[in-house]
Formats: sequence, structure tokens, C-alpha cells
Amino acid sequence: MKSYSATDVGQKRKINQDSIFASEQPVGNLPNLFIVADGMGGHNAGDFASRYAVSTVRDSILHSQERNPIKLIDEAIHLANKGILSEAAEHAEMTGMGTTIVVTTVVDGYAYTANVGDSRLYLYDGGLKQITRDHSLVEEMVRLGEISEEDARNHPDKHIITRALGAASDVDIDFFDYKIPPDGIILMCSDGLTNMVDDIDIRKIIERSLTARERAEALIETANENGGKDNIAVVIIEPDADEVEEC
Repeated sequence: MKSYSATDVGQKRKINQDSIFASEQPVGNLPNLFIVADGMGGHNAGDFASRYAVSTVRDSILHSQERNPIKLIDEAIHLANKGILSEAAEHAEMTGMGTTIVVTTVVDGYAYTANVGDSRLYLYDGGLKQITRDHSLVEEMVRLGEISEEDARNHPDKHIITRALGAASDVDIDFFDYKIPPDGIILMCSDGLTNMVDDIDIRKIIERSLTARERAEALIETANENGGKDNIAVVIIEPDADEVEEC
């Protein structure tokens, strides 16, 4: 397995509220673990929420005796949600903070993924497929046929999400499991990438003969060239590759 992960503050923001974790080595009973979180909230609350979610999910998985990947991730995300709500209740300046999250692990050729919010996971297998579903107001409008995908891209409400950690006492998590084809590539990212770079251009970068690090850096560079209006988080995972590349 080879992976590379990076975040960038972008061109417009002063604080980076995106947090990531990437380990090709075992974390507890999982053989590897990758997380992207995109925080929201005033002051430093969004930054805190995303970092708290990532560290709580990691630590929960590290110390859990559970062996089922889905149950491990489910327990960890629920624990992170509970903790964010508790921290917000105790600190007035953190009221209303929250974060998206997408988590994945690759086990024996299959990937197990969970997401809440609009941070995404894609699988490249000769074409680019979005595995996760955005939990956003505009995506719901697309699903209901009220607007087109093209209209959604520039819709004024595109940043309104319908699910997040810290939004409610019980968090609704989507889970996905899928087989990784030979030479398949996984991309995890925050909306700071996907709002600035469309899927066609993401696919073109993924298809280039680049290392995992070069792909991630090219995606971030392109997002910034296109305006960099938000923080950008990117994780590239090449499950079939032998050489590990560290960020």
C-alpha cells in the first residue's frame, strides 16, 4: 500500500479547519486507517471540531476490542459526535461547532467507508466514481430532481449540509463496502477540493503517471489555481502499491 495525505489553507481562509489522519500501518484491529474531517464554526471552533473528531475516531479504534470494521468505525464516530456536543455545551465560544467526516480502511482487497456530511471518497478504477453521498441541501435537491447537477455546482446554498458531527445527539452515518480492483486508487477529500475542481479534471490528474504525493499536490495546486476559496484536504491511497510514501 502507498498513500499520501495533505491539507492546505487555500487562498481565502486564514485558519485551516480541515484535519486528516493517514496510517498504512495497523491501528488497533484495523490494518490501516484514513480519515478526513472538515470543521465548521466561528473562532477556532471548526478547527477544534475536526481535530477532535479525527483524534477521537483514531483513539477509539486503537483501543477497541471490536474486530468488525463497520462496527469499529460506527462506535468511533458516535463517540466523536458525543464528545463534540459535550465540548460545545461546556464552552460557549464553541456553541454550534461541527464537522464532516469520512473514514475508510482497506481489508483483504475490500474497502469499508463511512461518511457524514459532504467530504467525499472516490474510487478510480479506469473511471472516477463517487462512493460516498453528500449530505447537503443541494444534493438532496438534485436527488429529488429539483435542480440539475450543473445547477448544483454554482447554487448559492451549496455549502449547507444536512448532517454533521455535533449537529444532533444521534448521528446518522452512511456506510459503504466495495471491492478494490487491481490498480484501483482511492481519493478522500474535503469540499475545498470538489468545489474548486470538477470530477473530469480530478480524473485527469488521477490518470497521470504520478506518485501518490504528486497526485495529491497536483489536486491541491489546481484547487488553489481555481480560486482556493476554502481549505483543501486530500488523501490518496494506492492499495496495490508496495512502497509506502509518507507525508
